[in-house]
Amino acid sequence: MSADPGTTTAPPTPPGTDPFAAPGPRRHPGGSGPVRGDGTTTRTRAGRRWRAVRWVVGLVLLGGFVTLLLALLRPPASDVPYAPDSAGPEGARAVAQILGRHGVDVTYTRSAEKAARLATAGTTLAVLPGDVYGDDLSAADLRLLAGTQADLAVVGPSDASLGALAPGLTWGEGGGYVTTATARCADPDARAAGTITSAGGGFTATRPGDPRVTTCFPPEAAEAGTGSYAVVDGSRRVAVLDDAAVLTNEHLTEAGNAALALRMLGRHADLVWLVPEPDRAAEASDSPGTLDLLPPGAGAVAAWLVVVVLVAIVWRGRRLGPLVPEDLPVVVRASEATRGRGRLYRAGGSRGHAAAGLRAATATRLAARLGVPAGATPEALVDAVARATGRPAPDVHGLLYGPPPPDDAALLTLARHLDDLESEVRP
Repeated sequence: MSADPGTTTAPPTPPGTDPFAAPGPRRHPGGSGPVRGDGTTTRTRAGRRWRAVRWVVGLVLLGGFVTLLLALLRPPASDVPYAPDSAGPEGARAVAQILGRHGVDVTYTRSAEKAARLATAGTTLAVLPGDVYGDDLSAADLRLLAGTQADLAVVGPSDASLGALAPGLTWGEGGGYVTTATARCADPDARAAGTITSAGGGFTATRPGDPRVTTCFPPEAAEAGTGSYAVVDGSRRVAVLDDAAVLTNEHLTEAGNAALALRMLGRHADLVWLVPEPDRAAEASDSPGTLDLLPPGAGAVAAWLVVVVLVAIVWRGRRLGPLVPEDLPVVVRASEATRGRGRLYRAGGSRGHAAAGLRAATATRLAARLGVPAGATPEALVDAVARATGRPAPDVHGLLYGPPPPDDAALLTLARHLDDLESEVRP
């Protein structure tokens, strides 16, 4: 702002007072703290900084929220064959949901130890294959499952599982292709189903004529006494089905598959559903690797973090190239630059910046004239100027280091006082 005496007249100063004496810190009218030399307060500086970083903070919070959701939320369905939460063709989500709607509480696990612990008397333990090729149960697992008091529903068993869980049965000679078989037995569950589709070889009694064994749904061209579905009655009921595809979402609606599956698995209000982990017996002797210790959603979280890092690199890594020095197209006089800077200060109401510039320039020239070193303290310069001019030190301090002027008239008065002070000091 240009200090032109013809534009503004300073108000009279009350007798006995000096507006540029060194008072305590001036308080902002809003009570937000002392005003600095540039006219800003703690509140305005904090607001400016928050506006500069709020988008960064918002993006960081959004990324953290999405990462937390990916880490905590489990996927709604799995792709494990024969699992009650798998919606794929080889999953068993449909029969599990129907059982749930009929009041059967289905507990899904992949641990034989947990299944044996949950399978108490009055419950049903369903043992399904660990994958499409077998049940993947170790000898120790089979001993645990055979020692439970729950009724068993064994679906698609291996030779070892059949011998351990249903010792009264052995495999038949049929199978290999899908056939539709009729019940042809007195078992009420089989008669309610009527027919089923199966590609299994069927079961026969280990001892022909065993009264505890009932076989149903004989495959085509199978010998007498063979059935795709068999029941062994004893201290507990053991129902065995030779083909696990009967329970899958893809084949549940064929023939009477749904009726047999629901009656076989829904005899009790609590159903423990075991789908063993693949190759569990072979992996039991191997120590888990680092990746095996990560939670199931770790891969999704890692992928999201990679995306966030790439976005941050693109966002913050943009460059317009190195700075290139270039000659100015015109030469601007120092006086014109000074006037332009003053007009900018006036347009922005930056009286604090204008006053700070006037005081700094005056202090620099006074220090050079009086031989005060550049690194001297303000007190040293004030003492030197006071000795040279004969003015009181508080008055000199108020002129050189006082508070910013409150209005344009005070700024004009400050400029005149600084000019007078500088004229009194001779080199």
